[in-house]
Amino acid sequence: MKQMKYFLMALMCLVSSSIMADDTPIPVEQLPKAVKTFVQTNFKDQKILYAEKDGSIYECRLADGTKIEFTKKGVWTKIECKAAAVPACFVPDAIQEYVKANFPGCTVTTIDKERYGYDIELSNDIDLKFNNKGVLIGMDD
Repeated sequence: MKQMKYFLMALMCLVSSSIMADDTPIPVEQLPKAVKTFVQTNFKDQKILYAEKDGSIYECRLADGTKIEFTKKGVWTKIECKAAAVPACFVPDAIQEYVKANFPGCTVTTIDKERYGYDIELSNDIDLKFNNKGVLIGMDD
């Protein structure tokens, strides 16, 4: 019984510490160098206004409202654009072709790299899921 009590106390400490670590604002200077280089290279005219860390995930928000999430190594996992389309260089060619053929006039506003492939949102609020080869595997509206 005592062991169970200690186990529960340890579990509560672990859970409470993980909750407190969520979404911690950090100074832009504390972002990994790879993150800052990525933004300077791919979003040249944009300044990082805000940064936060959630466990091993970094998130930064740019002056135009773009939100980008990164791994601790500085690899992007999600790009969400408010003012414009996600730059084409981040959208695989097969996905670009599918969107162009099936949703003319729409742009990709969010791209999220997942284990299975990509989850994208279009400017008409339709969500599309693609596998790693760019084949459509799901759709939500």
